Amino acid sequence: MEQNFQTSFIPKKPMVESKAVRVQPVGFLLIFSIFLFFTMVTAAGGLYFYKTVQVKNVARMENDLSLARNRFEPDTIVRLEKTDKRLRAAEKVLLGHIAVSPIFESLGELTMQTVRYTKFGYTLGNEQNPRMAVKMSGVAVGYRSVALQSDLFAKNKYIIDPVFSNLSLDNSGNVLFDLEFFVDPALVNYEQSLQIESIES
Repeated sequence: MEQNFQTSFIPKKPMVESKAVRVQPVGFLLIFSIFLFFTMVTAAGGLYFYKTVQVKNVARMENDLSLARNRFEPDTIVRLEKTDKRLRAAEKVLLGHIAVSPIFESLGELTMQTVRYTKFGYTLGNEQNPRMAVKMSGVAVGYRSVALQSDLFAKNKYIIDPVFSNLSLDNSGNVLFDLEFFVDPALVNYEQSLQIESIES
């Protein structure tokens, strides 16, 4: 009995199964993350390079400074430093020095011939009130001399708030008085008084 086989070279099922591959779009967050990563890497590299350059600059400057120090004699440098400290201390003392002599000069210029002083005292100011307070006593030929002297003091810019008090007559008919006023700090400050003298001359 004869068997018939039908053979076909065309396959009825595909030999390899094909799967559909879906392509997902690249998200904004992924792109931003990559950009941020490369930016951070670049910045870190730049900072490292900058630090290296700065360390080299500092080392070079220290070397230059040590060379400059070696050019001078160490004893001379020590002497100059001591002199500098002394000059700074002297300047500090000068700035805080109070000179009373300008008050006497001002009184000499302002006082009339009919007035003379018998007592003089002063109190230095403080941080709250830097003005110097002056208390004086004197004798004047009549009340008119006291009034004119008061006007002269009131016109002077360095004498502040002059007050004549305790007016009384002595046995000769002269007027005894007490005088109080404040002095502008610029007048008694030694450094400023020198500047005032140079301006006025």
